[in-house]
Amino acid sequence: MAAAEGLSLRGYLARLAQTLLTPAERAERAERARAALEEWNGYAPTPAEQDDLDHELDRRLAQVAGR
Repeated sequence: MAAAEGLSLRGYLARLAQTLLTPAERAERAERARAALEEWNGYAPTPAEQDDLDHELDRRLAQVAGR
């Protein structure tokens, strides 16, 4: 992929790293999305509901990945 874009592997990985979010950035975006949904339509899952949703997402991702 790097060669196809005219980049060295190091250059390609450096560019890729710049596009990835840190765990803190992902958490901040998730919190902003949750707050926006709550304001928009009252969506406010409990911690237990959030855990259930996380487990369901993990299950579906594992299914798609063929695990």
